Amino acid sequence: MKHEPLAYKMRPNVIEEVIGQKHLLSEEKPLFQMIKKEQLSSMILYGRPGVGKTSIANAFAGSTGLRFRKLNATSSNKKDLEIVVNEAKMYNETIVLCVDEIHRFSKTQIEFLLPHIEKGILILIGLTSENPYHNINLAIRSRCLIFELQPLTRSEIVEGLKRAVEDEEKGLGQYGVDVEENTLQVIADISGGDLRAAFNKLEISFLSSEVDSKNRISITVETVKNSVQKNDLNIDKSGDGHYDVLSGFHKSIRGGDADAACLMLALLIEAGDLVGISRRILCAAYEDVGLAKPEMGERALAAIQAAERLGFPEARIPLANIVIELCLSPKSNRAYMAINEAMSYVQEGKKITIPDHLKDAHYKGAEKLGHGIEYKYPHHYPIGKFGGWVAQQYLPSGMENIGFYNPGEAGQEEKFKKVYEKLKEEQLRQLNKNN
Repeated sequence: MKHEPLAYKMRPNVIEEVIGQKHLLSEEKPLFQMIKKEQLSSMILYGRPGVGKTSIANAFAGSTGLRFRKLNATSSNKKDLEIVVNEAKMYNETIVLCVDEIHRFSKTQIEFLLPHIEKGILILIGLTSENPYHNINLAIRSRCLIFELQPLTRSEIVEGLKRAVEDEEKGLGQYGVDVEENTLQVIADISGGDLRAAFNKLEISFLSSEVDSKNRISITVETVKNSVQKNDLNIDKSGDGHYDVLSGFHKSIRGGDADAACLMLALLIEAGDLVGISRRILCAAYEDVGLAKPEMGERALAAIQAAERLGFPEARIPLANIVIELCLSPKSNRAYMAINEAMSYVQEGKKITIPDHLKDAHYKGAEKLGHGIEYKYPHHYPIGKFGGWVAQQYLPSGMENIGFYNPGEAGQEEKFKKVYEKLKEEQLRQLNKNN
């Protein structure tokens, strides 16, 4: 007898049985209304594995009277698509075609599908764990509504597990299973927002439990921990989820949340992405801490080099040190903003002429062109409050009063601000006096 996994048996038959995704499937939401009124449009359901893409597609079939066919882009070819189209033509009815892993469709398959979607012969429901804006052909994407599915919450997963425990037809209800709420919560916590993974963990825990003298099966927290070896983490280094973690990691450092940054760092370490971690740490040191604590650039690089020499798992130690220090350091992005402002000015295409006295004079004929003649070498002047310094024009003519750098007062930048403002003021004063 063929064994069907619990996760497969518990798939919803109608849209009301779908767990989670309330932002799409609450009664007042457009997607729910489209399904109940059988007025479907082609769409792409996008989200991590186990959040319910296939379940929702199956529920579409049960909740509508439309013909429903399902293919997988990794194993189906053009001939399979032709069979579905011919069926629609034969019955003169629109067919809802659900395609799993739609991002793997070839150009030939896409070109075949497009006219049939345009004519309404097919309504396409594409399922993908890849970001459709990155990985799905524009021709398909532009003809589809895109709905992002969210990882299920702890309470939603517990709801699904309770349903599986109590259901006598599809679930474990017929076996007399006893399981406490806190055990279901443990399963939910180690399932990474993935209901399918939670069902699998419940099933393996059930199979690992003994029947007691009352012919009951008790699933305990201890049973779950012994049966399940590792949490489910979304740590595919090539997937969108991983880039979301990298983004969250950098933003947590920027926001000074050491706990969140350590959590994101732990996820990245589990993924083994030392390169990604290093890039984010260096970028945060220069972009976000910046001039408020300039030595953090050097310290970040030293920590990264230590991590590279140690390798994982010990690399986590210098990485944690530098991440926490970055989080708790004063922040200034004024240098980052200054270069962005300068680059924007350059990219506007305005004429920028380097003053003659600053131009290269290391070649014959430069003097005849007037290049470098009046340049004043600052170190030849008396050391005053600014060191070896002399007032002269550096910005191109007409730009003397423009400032790209707008200093802040966080950390050490307060000191730089005072020097910057004094230099600017003194330079403009002397240049105006000479003119």
